[in-house]
Amino acid sequence: MKKTLLLVDGSSYLYRAYHAMPDMRNAAGEPTGALYGVINMMRKLAQDHKADWLACVFDARGATFRDELYPEYKANRAAMPEDLARQIEPIHKAIRALGWPVLAVDGVEADDVIGTLAVQATAQGAHTIVSTGDKDLAQLVNENVTLINTMSGETLDVAGVNAKFGVPPERIIDYLMLVGDTVDNIPGVNKVGPKTAVKWLTQYGDIEGLVAHADEVKGVAGNNLREAVPNFGLSRELITVKTDCDLATHVPSLDALAPRETDRDTLLELYEHYGFRSWLRELTGDPNRVPAGDARVRVAAVARDEAGGQAPAPAAESAEFDYRTISDWAAFDDWMERVAKAELVALDTETAGGLLGMQTRLVGISMATAPGVACYIPLAHRHPDVDPGAQLPMSEVLARLKPWLENDNAPKLLHHAKFDTHAFANSGIALRGVRHDTMLQAYVLESHRNVSLQDLAQRWLGRTGVTYESLCGKGVNQIGFDEVAIDIASHYAAEDADFTLQLHHVLYPQVQENAGLARTYDLEMQVSPVLCTIERNGVGIDAAELARQSQALGQKMLDLEQKAYEMAGQPFNLNSPKQLGEILFARMGIPVVRKTASGAPSTDEDVLTKLALDYPLPQVLLEYRGVSKLKSTYTDKLPRMILPATGRVHTSYSQAAVVTGRLASSDPNLQNIPVRTAEGRRVRAAFIAAPGHTIVSADYSQIELRVMAHIADDANLQRAFAAGDDVHRATAAEVFNVAQAEVTADQRRAAKTINFGLMYGMSAFGLAANLGITRDAAQVYIDRYFARYPGVALYMQEIREQARDLGYVETVFGRRLWLPEIRGGSGPRRAAAERAAINAPMQGTAADLIKLAMVAVQRWLETEGARSRLVMQVHDELVLEAVDDELDTVRRHVPDLMCTVAELKVPLVAEVGAGRNWEEAH
Repeated sequence: MKKTLLLVDGSSYLYRAYHAMPDMRNAAGEPTGALYGVINMMRKLAQDHKADWLACVFDARGATFRDELYPEYKANRAAMPEDLARQIEPIHKAIRALGWPVLAVDGVEADDVIGTLAVQATAQGAHTIVSTGDKDLAQLVNENVTLINTMSGETLDVAGVNAKFGVPPERIIDYLMLVGDTVDNIPGVNKVGPKTAVKWLTQYGDIEGLVAHADEVKGVAGNNLREAVPNFGLSRELITVKTDCDLATHVPSLDALAPRETDRDTLLELYEHYGFRSWLRELTGDPNRVPAGDARVRVAAVARDEAGGQAPAPAAESAEFDYRTISDWAAFDDWMERVAKAELVALDTETAGGLLGMQTRLVGISMATAPGVACYIPLAHRHPDVDPGAQLPMSEVLARLKPWLENDNAPKLLHHAKFDTHAFANSGIALRGVRHDTMLQAYVLESHRNVSLQDLAQRWLGRTGVTYESLCGKGVNQIGFDEVAIDIASHYAAEDADFTLQLHHVLYPQVQENAGLARTYDLEMQVSPVLCTIERNGVGIDAAELARQSQALGQKMLDLEQKAYEMAGQPFNLNSPKQLGEILFARMGIPVVRKTASGAPSTDEDVLTKLALDYPLPQVLLEYRGVSKLKSTYTDKLPRMILPATGRVHTSYSQAAVVTGRLASSDPNLQNIPVRTAEGRRVRAAFIAAPGHTIVSADYSQIELRVMAHIADDANLQRAFAAGDDVHRATAAEVFNVAQAEVTADQRRAAKTINFGLMYGMSAFGLAANLGITRDAAQVYIDRYFARYPGVALYMQEIREQARDLGYVETVFGRRLWLPEIRGGSGPRRAAAERAAINAPMQGTAADLIKLAMVAVQRWLETEGARSRLVMQVHDELVLEAVDDELDTVRRHVPDLMCTVAELKVPLVAEVGAGRNWEEAH
């Protein structure tokens, strides 16, 4: 039997592990993602591959021989993120504790050490397995060397390299010389990608053969090839992995790399400190062991079993669970007795028919009464193998469940309760008693992270459950959940309810620990049913009006198209970036602003916007794109989205999708209807009131500026709002040193840009670009602004420092807005996070205010027994459909409610309008 050498490219996996989980932290807030990922990989390798020798190889600090050859080598690489740098020492410590030798050799890279060891192993008749994600190491592959990638599951032997790259391992160096390496800043042949490289090497055999026939290669590619030939010698030296490093002092013989004893005490210390719960329990053999100080794991301390005693250890840490399929009435009655005794029941629905609430239909119901104890009641499965007796009659099940489902005194817990409320409502059940929602708990705690049930279970419970895709497939071949066999569906559904219950016991205590988070969660729980009501109300659409608008927009597109042809001097496809680039940059000679990743001149919206300042054609192209998007997204699409059952459009609001607390709207997206153009505003005219009703729009006035005045506690800004001044005019008077009465329209517009721009962290450079002035002039404006509003300047400085210290900022009401890039991101990302730190409290507080207003207005409508109803929430605006005989009351009370939901240091103002359609109401 051949011996095996197992090598890990530690430097490759460091970054991949970090970027896979950049926000993972322990209870103390220390970053742990890279550490967790590397340990997980090392453990898996040790289980999957029994090796005689092994080592984890890292790049050593300092320059290597490649830096001496080429000073620009790796010049494009950003500095290591701070959060990753903090994990290097514990990563090395953990790897050694797992029994792996760790190597880092000065003057060479990890690749060179790996190459040298692989050659030594081959000389001794051994086989080498290299675990890496680095394509450069494919050059080492032969009958004795194989690459594996534990993160992708890929294995590369000789055939695998050929299949992946199109060339054999011995041609990988030639291949890399042609395509270059942007990460390491190694020059290749300009505009030559993998396909061309493979084509040339297949045709000419190798680099030498290609160079010998370089004159035969035609066109731009041939010219670029001939220009690159002088660099080939350097490229080869940079790309070639050394296999003759002097490793005598580090590895006197391969036997020095024999596996070592596991250092249990060190692993125990690391798992305890960094909060790796599953590994800690595995190492200690204690199923109830939790890391000291880890506030996240409270299941055992909070949950109670049915007898009222302490609950067993959570099922997330054990393979033991009691999941039942309810297929007869005896089992149903037995389960409902459990439900009656439970203090809190996790409830979930399985549905088919689409992801939008109004279109879903029930397929089954799952419940959990204790950790690891859950059931599934199948109701409408139609898999070919379904036994007719395997499902109880849906109508009778729902009839028996209805009293409990509609009982407000029966506490229920759900994940994304709004969706399930729709599912039950579609079957004639008004779900009540929803006390908690784990999606909202997770969102309040970590608004910047994914809040899907699967992600949360993995992140907080350390458990990976059955996925929806594994049952139903993906894309065009995906089947409905009702087509899944009951025995397979049952475990998945029961597991969802179980996960929800366990997550509640983990997440809710953390929410309660902080008054601001608890207040935010309480608000989100009140908002959820209001959003469900708004979605079910829907809004009327005038399809005939949209058809007229579509026709007009289509004609305008033709006119703009013809205008573009005349400017370009020829017809071309306005939707083709390639043709557009040829017209703008090749034919018309307009300067290239930016290139795409493939090297082609960019024609995206930002580029066209810059070019439009100096050239007329880009302006026409931007207008064409805007009209085209308006037509396809709204005037053509909205009529097709009218639900036949109601004759109205029903958007879906995502409550946990935006970091700042804002709502996101989809199908249709009501937040993105453009209002700066006449055509965009006309779309709102198609949102109409039903006969006998009027559309009412109530919109907070300058809400983020008012919040700024409150948070920054700036006396001058507060004084302007208290006096009812036009704040933009007041700012213009200060910046331009004129009396308010003398402020021109252009000056007011500039002041508005300054007010909002600085609130979004805009620099002098950005302000200059927006106003079309010099940077020096822009800086003068900024200096004058801060001289007038010193509280704002102080706030901006302090909030940036607070964000850097804590990693988050907060709204006036305590909503926590995380900014993970502010401490660990690259330079540009860190700068963007600092700008976000300034504005996030304003946006977040505005989001809190409109949510408070939404709850207050809906409560008032219900209390008064009004027939008027909320139909939309867009940005800082509430839109109602008021019954005509209630119109005066609605116009009077709604703005009053909006202005009294909170008391700031400046008055809140809500402007109200009414009309036959949404546009008239503005």
